[in-house]
Amino acid sequence: MSNDTPFTLYRFFPMFPNASNEDTIAAVATPAGQAGIGIVRMSGPEARKIAEKIFRPRNPVDSFQSHRLYLGHLIDPASGAPIDEVLVSFMAAPHTYTREEVVEINSHSGPLLLEQILKVLLGEGARLAKPGEFTFRSFMNGRMDLTQAEAIMDLINAQSERGLQLASNQIHGRLRAEIERLRQKAVDILAHIEVAIDFPEEEFSLLHREETAGRVQKDLLDPVSRILSGYEERKLWMEGVKTVIVGRVNAGKSSLLNRLLNEEKAMVTPIPGTTRDIIESTIHMEGIPLHLMDTAGFRKVRGKLEQLGIHRAEQKMKEADLVLLVIDQSRPLHPEDLDLLARVRNKRAVVVLNKIDLPARVNGEALETMAVGLPRVRISALKGEGIEELRKAIRDVITSGIDTTDLGVAPSLRHKEALDRASGHFENTVSNLREGLPFEIIAADLQEGLESLGEIIGETTNEEVLDRIFSQFCIGK
Repeated sequence: MSNDTPFTLYRFFPMFPNASNEDTIAAVATPAGQAGIGIVRMSGPEARKIAEKIFRPRNPVDSFQSHRLYLGHLIDPASGAPIDEVLVSFMAAPHTYTREEVVEINSHSGPLLLEQILKVLLGEGARLAKPGEFTFRSFMNGRMDLTQAEAIMDLINAQSERGLQLASNQIHGRLRAEIERLRQKAVDILAHIEVAIDFPEEEFSLLHREETAGRVQKDLLDPVSRILSGYEERKLWMEGVKTVIVGRVNAGKSSLLNRLLNEEKAMVTPIPGTTRDIIESTIHMEGIPLHLMDTAGFRKVRGKLEQLGIHRAEQKMKEADLVLLVIDQSRPLHPEDLDLLARVRNKRAVVVLNKIDLPARVNGEALETMAVGLPRVRISALKGEGIEELRKAIRDVITSGIDTTDLGVAPSLRHKEALDRASGHFENTVSNLREGLPFEIIAADLQEGLESLGEIIGETTNEEVLDRIFSQFCIGK
C-alpha cells in the first residue's frame, strides 16, 4: 500500500464492521488503573469541534493553535459543571499520528474519571475506537507502512533493551527500506525479462541467462538470506526464551528455580513429587528474557494428578527453546535420567549436575556417553555454588550461531514466512534461467516473489492478515 493510498478501503475490513473514515473515534490511551495522568484521544473530522464544545481554556483564545497545550476545564455539556482541570492538545491534519484531526485530553487519572470523560466525547458524536484503530488509520492514510505499525506493538511489548532497539530500528523504517530496495531490484530484473518476452528474436542480445541468474542470486537471494538470519535474534530479544527445567523427582529442580530467581517461588520439600503443575516466572539474564518453567519430576506415575503433571512437563519440554536437565549427581544414573538425556540430545539444552555438596555417585562414563555434545555444569542449588557458570553456559547455548553485535533488521514470524516464500520463488527463477525454461515462467516466479515482498510492507497484504495484525493492539493505540 503506497503512501498516497486514499483511505477508501475501510469498510472491507471485518474487524471494523460498519466503520467509516468519516467517523470520529475516541478511546482512553493510557493503561487502566490509578495514576497521575490519564489521556483520552480522539481522531477524525469532528475531533476539534467536539473538543472546542466541552473545553473551557483558563485564558480565553480566539482560536486554538495546532500542536500546543492549553490549560483549562473540561465541562459536562449536560450540566455545565466542570469535570476536571485538564491539558488539551489540538493537532491539525496531516501532521498527526493518524494524519487526521487529533485531540488529546490529559486529565488526572482514575478509571471512573476517564470513563466519564470518554462518555462525554461519545455523547457529543464520537464513537468508541476498536482495538488498534488509531494505528490502522495511520497505516491506511499512508503515514506508516505495515512493518512500522507492527513495530509499535513490539516497542510496547519489548522485554529487553535490545528488543527496544530492534523495534526502534523498524519504526524508523530500516526493514521497510531493505524491502523497498529488494523490490526495486526485482522490478528491474523483471523489466528486462519482459522485454525479452516482447522481443523474442532479440533474446540473446537483450538478456543473458547466466548473467541474469547471477543478478538474482546476488541482488535478491543473498540479501533475503541475510535478512532472514536476523529472525532468531529478534525472537531471542523480543519474545524471550522458553526455558524448561526438567529432571527426576527430587533432583533439585525447584531449588534451582528459586536460586535463579533469588526468591522462594517453588515449594521445596524432601517429599518426592511435590511439584505437580507448571511453575512459571521470568528473569533477565545478561539482558536476555528467560521464561523459566519448573515442571513435575519424572518417575513412574503414582496417580492421575501426577500423571497430568508429567504430561504437561513433556509438552513444555517439546515446546521449549532451552531445556535445563537437572541430574542429581549424588545418586546413580537412573533409566529416567538416561531417557531424558536422549530426549534433549537434539535440542538446545544444558545438563545441570546438582548437589555437588554431596558425595558423587553418578556414573561418569555413562553420563559422558549419553550427554555427548551437551554442555554440563556442576552446581549446588542449595548453596549457590556454580550458578554463575550455569548462567554463562545458558547464554552461550542461547546465542550460539546468532550475531548479537549487529542491530540491523530483524524480521518477525510473519515477515519470515513472506521472505521464505519470496526466496523460494527467486530460487526457482535462478534454476529456470539456467535450465532454459521459457521467460514467461521465469517472469511469473519473479512476480510472485515481488508480491511476497510486498506483503511485508503492506503493499499486497490481504484483509485477513491486516485484521489479525491490528486486532492485537489495545484500544486507544
